Formats: sequence, structure tokens, C-alpha cells
Amino acid sequence: MKFIVSSGELQKALQTVSGVISTSQSRPILENYLFEVEENSLNITASDGETTLVTTLEVKSDETGRLAVPAKTFQDFVKTFGEQPFTLSVKQAEDGNGSILEILDEKDNFAVALDNAEDYPELPEFDASQSVTIPAGVLSEALSNTLFATSSDSLRPVMTGVLFQFGENETNFVSTDSHRLVVYKRTDLVAEPMEFIMPKRPLSIFKNILASTEQDVLIEFSENMAKFSFGNNVWVCRLIDGKYPNYSAVIPKENPNVLTINRNLLLNAIRRASIMSNKSTNQVRFKLSGNILHLHAEDTEFANKADMHVPCDYHGEDINIGFSSKFLTEMLSILRSDDITMKMSQPNRPGIIEPVDGLEENESLLMLSMPVIGM
Repeated sequence: MKFIVSSGELQKALQTVSGVISTSQSRPILENYLFEVEENSLNITASDGETTLVTTLEVKSDETGRLAVPAKTFQDFVKTFGEQPFTLSVKQAEDGNGSILEILDEKDNFAVALDNAEDYPELPEFDASQSVTIPAGVLSEALSNTLFATSSDSLRPVMTGVLFQFGENETNFVSTDSHRLVVYKRTDLVAEPMEFIMPKRPLSIFKNILASTEQDVLIEFSENMAKFSFGNNVWVCRLIDGKYPNYSAVIPKENPNVLTINRNLLLNAIRRASIMSNKSTNQVRFKLSGNILHLHAEDTEFANKADMHVPCDYHGEDINIGFSSKFLTEMLSILRSDDITMKMSQPNRPGIIEPVDGLEENESLLMLSMPVIGM
């Protein structure tokens, strides 16, 4: 089998799917890319057994065939070339055992040993029970706002992913690690009521791919699998099994104490105060009275302390409440608004952060942080 491909296009395709390949594969065959040539088309597949990515590019060929190409060796090799045509052909190894991929550029000749392509798993098949189409930009925005707040606790697998919750009036993308909660809502994205939980790792890979496209994404899913299709890319992933927590129950409905403040001003102040905070709790206390936010952080073990006064707009009763500086820093860094509101009820109840500006009419974003009790 022989085909000709642009080295630049090949490199882009490999970068698109490479993130799914794990270096500690339990199945050695998955340390390979699967190349499938069919006339003038090349499908490149990468998989870790749970998630499979496929991308397609044009080649020059009148043949059909499959080959398993060692991922790291081949990708490192392709990176060393600029834009030029490659001629790739499969030949019998000199010792008669197995095959090699011969790579010819304009003047040089290289060869890579191939694994047996017949051992590569087939793309998972499933019957889609429901489907929905989402603009790539909307999905990318949803993932950017939620992925950071997912849990890494394997004992609570439902929290290690993002909840996709579609409805007739709105769609919610939700993440939580039990210490914080994010709800990204769209009212311009409606569908039949349905929900599923997507795992974090493949979503992180997928978010990077979405950044380079403006196409719509077709999502099809069954009871335990989801398939995302857009452009020349297909992505099949196993869903997280289980029931997502009733997140709306932890969002306080009455929050009479409302702080409005410049986001960057607060972010920089928290970063500075956190340096002096206790390294196990990362606690920074908010003391609010009038239009002054008094930030206090302390690490008694090392006699470190920070006391800061930040101007703000505050309406409500005097309150003294502690939060994790680590979580607040992550939340405020994700937001792009100039100003934010922080809504609170009592020192032992969660605080709610919402952007004042920077959102479209049909989107909203709520971030909740549990309080850190004690000093």
C-alpha cells in the first residue's frame, strides 16, 4: 500500500487526536495510531480504550489498507519537517517478520516498524437514542466555565465529569467537587429533556480542538456512550454512570448581603492575601461593613498575617465569612467580566459569585463557594 500526504496536514491531524493516547496503556496496541486509507482519504484514529478520536484528511492514493503506526515515534518524526509532500508505503520487513512503514521525502528514506493493525479495536458502535446540535463556540464556552470545578475523587465518579442537562426552556452545564459549584446556563439552546455526565479528561482534550473551529457539533448519545461529530472529526466517549447530585438544593435562595466589586481588584487582593494564609485551609476572611471590604488572612504557625482594605459597593448587614483563596482565585480567573457580585446570607452558608457584565442576554453563569469555617 502506498499514499502521498502533506507533512503539514499530517502534523495537524496527529495533534488533533494525540491527546487521547496514554503513555501507560494497558493494551500496547493503543500506543499506536490506526491509519486507514481508502482511495484519496486517510482516517487517523487514537484511543485509550474509553475515548476514541478520529480525524480525516485528504491523501493521494488509489489503494485501501490499514496500519498501526507507533504514535510517539511517528509524531516526533513528523514534527521535524516543514511543509512538504511525504510518500508513505508499507513493505515487508527484511527479516520477514511483520511490516515496516517506509517514508520518503524529496531526498531521504526512513522506516518505522509497524504493529499488527488487526489487533486495533474497532470504533465503538452504539445506537443513538437522542441527539442535539450545539455551536462549537457555545460548547467551548461551557467547558471553559465548568471543567476547572470538577472533582478528581475517583470514589465519587459522577463529580469527575460535567453534567450536560438539556431542557425545553434552557440548557445547563454543571460541575462540582462538593466545595464549589458552577452552573453555566443557556436559554438559546433548547432540546428534548435529557441529561448525561461527560468525563473530564476527554472534555479537556475536546475543548482544545473546539477552539480552532466555528462549526456546529452534533452530539448523539445512548445510555452509556456519546458521539461528537464536527467537520472531519468524530469523537466517541464512554459516559459516567450514576445520578448527578441535586445541585440546585445547595444554592441558597435568599442572599440579602450583596457585595459588588471590580473583579481584577478583588482577584489581585486575594492573591496577595493568600500568600500569608494557612497553607492547609487557604482561608481568607471577608469582613464587610459599609463600603469597605476588609480581607484578613493568617498563618499562626509562621506568624504570617495580611490585613487589607478594598473599596467596594456593599448592601447588607455586617458579616464576617471565610472562603478558600485557592477556589476564589480560580473562579475569578475564569470570569471575564469587569465587575462581579458576591451574594451571601450567613457565615456558615455558601457565597455566590456572578458576573455583572460580559455575558450575552441568553447566557448566565453562577459560581458557588462553600465557606471555610474557623481561623
